[in-house]
Amino acid sequence: MKHVIHSDSSEFFRKLMKTFFSEVGLECESFERGNEVVDAVSKGRASFVITGLELADMSGEELIKRLIVLPGKIPIIIVTSNEEAKRSKTLEALGVKAIIMKSGDWKGELSNLLGLKA
Repeated sequence: MKHVIHSDSSEFFRKLMKTFFSEVGLECESFERGNEVVDAVSKGRASFVITGLELADMSGEELIKRLIVLPGKIPIIIVTSNEEAKRSKTLEALGVKAIIMKSGDWKGELSNLLGLKA
């Protein structure tokens, strides 16, 4: 079974995301802190990582920089409310698979990206 690691500063959005993945049959661990994400990914517990750009202990960009040097090259997807991120060349250069806006159809976009049925 695919295992999702999700991080976001919003407890409300973490709950939404966890519920969504449960509904489509995927396991999801949610974290507020980037260090927890790095630890979980280091232990091989992730099929992919979905993160916001604001975390309790670091920026999303810092988290991505820490993840891309780990073995395994886990796909990383950004789900954010930061409109500037949508056009971010920095995120693309770091190898982010996609940038999805929270204000849009994030469930549909994630489903399409990951081949899920929402």
